[in-house]
Amino acid sequence: MKAPVSEFLDGKMLIAMPGMGDLRFERSVIFMCAHSDDGAMGLMINKPAPDLRFADLLEQLEIDKGPLMHDTDVFFGGPVEHGRGFVLHTNDYEVSDSTMKVNASFAMTATIEILRDIADGTGPREALLCLGYAGWGPGQLEGELQQNGWLTCDADETLIFGTKSADRWTGALGRLGIDPRLLSAEGGRA
Repeated sequence: MKAPVSEFLDGKMLIAMPGMGDLRFERSVIFMCAHSDDGAMGLMINKPAPDLRFADLLEQLEIDKGPLMHDTDVFFGGPVEHGRGFVLHTNDYEVSDSTMKVNASFAMTATIEILRDIADGTGPREALLCLGYAGWGPGQLEGELQQNGWLTCDADETLIFGTKSADRWTGALGRLGIDPRLLSAEGGRA
């Protein structure tokens, strides 16, 4: 039986619960780009890749950095295809046939063209570059949600683009009115 669209998490955020069991996702916040009966795909938005900056990546790809470009972090987007880049950005930019519109606020593009446009100042208003992504097969994410592995909340530009990466996990929990010090790794049933 197909789940109603309202149950899909496109454009929402997953917030890792303590004790989820996978250290790669400890205290992570994942922006959900796609979620359907066929599986799910998201980008971790709060774990900068160690020792890698956007300017370094542009140099490796032989893309000239424009004079107005600010150097930013590159994020570990997840353990799947970690050699491939994905850019989560505001919905004011599009590469024809390559940009996935997630909702009215967010889009995701995975082409070198967006990197060139960001470097020369013609890209989206806000963007996060991630290497790799988090992926789930059919029913896998739903199982993790039932096992108390994740909380979900609405995504917003301020949390994603206007909050320091180290503060996004507590910021996302705060949107739900949750104090992280009071979270338990144990789930329960009423």
